[in-house]
Amino acid sequence: MDSKEIELGYIFTDALIEIISTISGFSLNVISQKKDMVFDELTGVMNLNGKKSGLLFISAKELDIRMICAHMTGVLRTEVSETETEDLLCELVNMTAGSAKLRLSNTDFTFALSQPVVLKGESMSLVAKKRTHVVSRVIGNEEVSVKLKVVY
Repeated sequence: MDSKEIELGYIFTDALIEIISTISGFSLNVISQKKDMVFDELTGVMNLNGKKSGLLFISAKELDIRMICAHMTGVLRTEVSETETEDLLCELVNMTAGSAKLRLSNTDFTFALSQPVVLKGESMSLVAKKRTHVVSRVIGNEEVSVKLKVVY
């Protein structure tokens, strides 16, 4: 892993941890950095368009997104709708990309944001060509976990 990968990993990971902590009150840490991780059943995706374009993925089990949403809104996890979980995941992608964009604004990694989308399905994985840089992190605590992947 080169220093740019480490820096990008830190920037995107820090942004996601800060956002989830702020909206939900959860204290999160990096649990894993495995590049071959399989996505969970909900995956938010955003295209990062720039000099060095890439993709941002944030993936989680529906139950974990419901838990984050419940902590954020004060409603019971069982009362959080499917639409609310999808909306929250899109917002997590959007806010994480926005925070990283700001932090990277004076570097070679500047990019424009695109519309986030949610993919649904179990056991999806990413296959990238050999020269593609992939940053992967699993962040979480004893209650929730979220997977982050940046591909450029």
